[in-house]
Amino acid sequence: MRSLRDDLFEGQVAMVTGGGTGLGFEVSRQLLQLGAKAVVVASRSSEHHARILAEAERIGRGRIDSVVLDVREPDRVDEAVRAVAERHGGLDVMINNAAGNFVVPSLRVKPKAWRAVIDIALSGTFYGCQAAGRVMARSGNGGAIVNIAATYAWTGMPGVVHSAAAKAGVVAVTRTLAVEWAPLRIRVNAVAPGPFHSDGAAQNLWPDEAAKEALLRTIPTGAFASVTEVAESVLFLASRAAPSMTGEVVVHDGGQWLGKGMGRRP
Repeated sequence: MRSLRDDLFEGQVAMVTGGGTGLGFEVSRQLLQLGAKAVVVASRSSEHHARILAEAERIGRGRIDSVVLDVREPDRVDEAVRAVAERHGGLDVMINNAAGNFVVPSLRVKPKAWRAVIDIALSGTFYGCQAAGRVMARSGNGGAIVNIAATYAWTGMPGVVHSAAAKAGVVAVTRTLAVEWAPLRIRVNAVAPGPFHSDGAAQNLWPDEAAKEALLRTIPTGAFASVTEVAESVLFLASRAAPSMTGEVVVHDGGQWLGKGMGRRP
């Protein structure tokens, strides 16, 4: 059951990077269901677009466009965002969801791997913010930007030093731009998910039942979030329902980053 109003994004134009799979797909799908007049899905592979295009046809509401885009290329990002605004009459919402990550011990991280993750998750997020911010500032109408962070940006986590560094940068970018762009009526927020059910999550994070149970024991609520829940947090921050929220990093992890403390659970 959706908890957001069906007309929350009525008449608005949104762009979602990494919008063809996982969280990005769910955000894109819900934007259409919640009344957006146009949603532009960007990802590096055109193969990722087929599913969301089919879903848009099923929903039968709003318009969906897809664009092949590598967020590591700032000129291409700027060009793509400007094209969205020109084609659809503006840009109201930008979701920077594209990311890259894999688990590897820090002593074995190669420079090429380090650069790839930083370039996608941090630089790509900033390029998306900057391009969207330019369009929103020129329009005079402002807009909303939501970035995807991670709680290990401040807790750390073995095996993801490259991603942790990138996501810490995303938090810093989010808060810095929120303050700098507030006079332009551009809100910038972030969501930091913990483990949640999505494409590939089980394969990467809990490939067997033992791994799943071990991971669940680290979550005080004892349950993974659903991708729908996380998407709704993203959409709330991006919507007109949160007009004074900016610079926030909303954690969606069942209390995992807080730990369970020293005492026994009731």
